[in-house]
Amino acid sequence: MDVALSKTGARVMRAFFVLVVVFLYAPIAVLLVFSFNDAAVPTFPLSGFTLHWYHQFFTNADLRSALETSALIAVVTSLGAVVLGVLSSIALTRRRFRGKALVSALLLSPLVIPYLVFGISLLLLFHTLGISNGVPTVIIGHIVITLPYTILVLVPRLEQIDASLEEAAYDLGASRLRTFRSITLPLILPAVVSAFLIAFTTSFDEYAVASFVVGTRTTFPIYLYSALRFPSQLPQVIAVAVVVLVVSLVVVVGAEVGRRVVERRVGAVKPLLDG
Repeated sequence: MDVALSKTGARVMRAFFVLVVVFLYAPIAVLLVFSFNDAAVPTFPLSGFTLHWYHQFFTNADLRSALETSALIAVVTSLGAVVLGVLSSIALTRRRFRGKALVSALLLSPLVIPYLVFGISLLLLFHTLGISNGVPTVIIGHIVITLPYTILVLVPRLEQIDASLEEAAYDLGASRLRTFRSITLPLILPAVVSAFLIAFTTSFDEYAVASFVVGTRTTFPIYLYSALRFPSQLPQVIAVAVVVLVVSLVVVVGAEVGRRVVERRVGAVKPLLDG
């Protein structure tokens, strides 16, 4: 008898699932509780309820500037990584050329390069080229390290799409750009959204590369690590972390709902195209 189908196996799997959920989300729940704690030190028992730390966050110009910098870098990075990822994925799935395996390995190589090593390499490269560190250099570094994630998301989706749909559009006189805009892009749109979100979160949370090439401006992770050295700023950092988590959760849920809607529409249209 299959252990997974037995009553004992089912109980073990449920218990294991509960432990995984608790392990993943209990720290977030504790973080949420301490963000409203009326004490400078996050310890039990709680001292009382307060919104003081959130008020400090919204009135902290340096912290808001760091968040804005990280958001700007993440948005530009995501757009660049998705555009390059779409072009690279189409080339890898729809074209035949010499050295495809080598090109694919080169594009995915940032996955196996330690970010610390990569950050030092970028610092030396920009110094050799005479490029001053700043937001553009961080964006360049983040595009390189997020590009492999977009490719890994987009390539499987493109491989699932029947190439005959694009060939039919060519036969009917559509240009490559019109075919991509009307056929390919709607079919890969859920993967594009997923790739954008992965690139955004990776860039927004990245510390090692940014710490070497950020220049005078401060990103949110760098500010966060700096603030942790001062115990008096810890409650404010906790409040900021809760805000970022809530916003991220709303974005992820919204993106997932949008992805399901798009896939449902694509699923409704595909039988018509196949017919």
